[in-house]
Amino acid sequence: MIVGICDIKLMIYESNSLKDKRHIIKGLIGKIQSRFNVSIAEVGLNDSWRTSIIGFACVTNDTNHANKVISRVLKFIDGDSRIEVLDYNIEIM
Repeated sequence: MIVGICDIKLMIYESNSLKDKRHIIKGLIGKIQSRFNVSIAEVGLNDSWRTSIIGFACVTNDTNHANKVISRVLKFIDGDSRIEVLDYNIEIM
């Protein structure tokens, strides 16, 4: 069993309150869950209204598949104009 894990620090430009931030993050998380079938959640900076850390994981039997899924999710997030990826960390176990 191979587990791919990634945590991403995001800057949210269109957020002027925690309510705006949660609206954007929940929408992003919902789209990623439905398109890529990964487990994903906001895991840090919950009280900051401009930044967020989300984490996601996929379980597979192939390291290459885990890398592809993580790369596709990162590319999808990077394509959202409301959000900038500040940093990310990938682990394959």
